[in-house]
Amino acid sequence: MKNLIVVESIDEWPRRLGDFEVVSDIDYFVDEGFQNIKNYRVFNLCRSYRYQSSGYYVSLLAAARGHKPIPSLSTIQEMKTKAFVKITSENLDDLVQKSLADIKSDNFELSIYFGKNMARKYDKLSNELYKYFAAPLIRAKFVKKNKWLLSSIGPISLKDVPHSHQTDLIGFAESYFKCGSQRKQLKSARYSLAILRNPKEQFPPSDDKAIQKFMKAAREMNMEVDIIGPDDLRRLAEYDALFIRETTNVNHHTFRFAQKAKALGLVVIDDPESILRCTNKVYLAELLKRHNIPTPKTFMIHKKNLDQILDKLPVPCVLKRPDSSFSQGVVKAETHQEIREKVSTMLDDSDLIIAQEFMPTPFDWRIGIVDNKPLYACKYYMARNHWQIYHTDKAGELDYGHSETFPLEEISPKLRMLAVKTASVVGDGLYGLDIKEKDGRFYIIEVNDNPSIDAGVEDRIIKNQLYEEIMRVFIKRLDRKTKGYTE
Repeated sequence: MKNLIVVESIDEWPRRLGDFEVVSDIDYFVDEGFQNIKNYRVFNLCRSYRYQSSGYYVSLLAAARGHKPIPSLSTIQEMKTKAFVKITSENLDDLVQKSLADIKSDNFELSIYFGKNMARKYDKLSNELYKYFAAPLIRAKFVKKNKWLLSSIGPISLKDVPHSHQTDLIGFAESYFKCGSQRKQLKSARYSLAILRNPKEQFPPSDDKAIQKFMKAAREMNMEVDIIGPDDLRRLAEYDALFIRETTNVNHHTFRFAQKAKALGLVVIDDPESILRCTNKVYLAELLKRHNIPTPKTFMIHKKNLDQILDKLPVPCVLKRPDSSFSQGVVKAETHQEIREKVSTMLDDSDLIIAQEFMPTPFDWRIGIVDNKPLYACKYYMARNHWQIYHTDKAGELDYGHSETFPLEEISPKLRMLAVKTASVVGDGLYGLDIKEKDGRFYIIEVNDNPSIDAGVEDRIIKNQLYEEIMRVFIKRLDRKTKGYTE
């Protein structure tokens, strides 16, 4: 994508830089060149973003033209929303208190230029605020009562930047664009895609080879693609789409990435609704029950009902912490006394626990679904001498059973139909349905919003087509969104 800075007067910008173009708001409004070319990233430096001002219309028209406005309309609205400012202050509370501890007065203003401040000691706070409010020039105001609080945040006009700051402003901008230009770009890319990964994750949902295959498929479909990490929330505004390839959870940065991406208008997989529905087993159990999806017998336990339902619980049974994943937080209880002991421990961390009938099978089916269409079918076998697919030994080493992959046309139509029906209840994202087969019947065990896709496993049958099918979903949704803007 080309970088474009829009200002109300060309004279306001100190000097032209080599990596982007600077134009006036009027030229951006009326020049047909900007109307007809889609691959622009538009940095809106107008003096005001108030409703129906030039700044407002720059971001509005950028979105309508399929450009990437920074700030987006959602960010403009968030800067005006006291509740969002308050939430941001709460989320960054520790950093705010630490950063401003030496300030003697009860008021403080922090000017942020392309995510940085003139004083390096405020760089981390500036960067974090930019993640929440991605706009080129902003000013955050803090007040101290019992502690420091973010009271407001809003755009800065170029005219409000002191002359003594202009050299640094240029440097911050050059650094910002230099980082952005380091990605391998396609000359005529239609869209840009960010893939979120965490290099420190112990059990990532995709291995390195699979990630490379995703990137290759994206580029072959004329998409720029970039790998981003947990610290890159501020960069989301630069992209058209986000693909999360990191294990998700609601109380986690992956959920914030999904929420922010949706607010910015990005096409995102996994979307925040899917993360919410899949990662909490209490929510998922109620959702499946409401839609009459067959599951093993399932019970909800809390401190007040444990005594009443203890004798009704099947033994052995499986106890699940609501946010468990990769078999972590899932235990088996062989007796009612063992249920009581294990539930009591688990209730220290969560007010609700799921108890589920134990259904021993040598394997679980895993059906991959994207956009409510079957993608792959695998059998995941249980780990050696264990009742789960994954087993972590006392030394912390992960053991897991082998797998088989099958052509979709060879699996039972009932299995395929149950997977599609269940996925449609959750949403239209990328899901892995864990299903047990017993006595010719099928039962949903889990719906995973961020399923494992590793090279040589899930792609064993359809090879590179698996990665291409997922990228086609992004293209289809981006085309639909772009068409909606222009109609």
